[in-house]
Amino acid sequence: MAFGRKNEEEIKLEETKIWVCSSETCNCWVRDNFKSSDLPLCPICKSEMRQTTKELQVIHNHSKNFM
Repeated sequence: MAFGRKNEEEIKLEETKIWVCSSETCNCWVRDNFKSSDLPLCPICKSEMRQTTKELQVIHNHSKNFM
């Protein structure tokens, strides 16, 4: 018997394009495949965002509402 033993799946990480807020006081970021426009504004403070990368868990966005 294996009480308390969890069957853990390996979490797949991948270098992912993200957009980070350019404001010094805001730490918001959005995955590239979840952005709402080509040049997104921060959803929190409405500042401009800049593109960068981050190692994140793989998530697929299959919605047609996003770019």
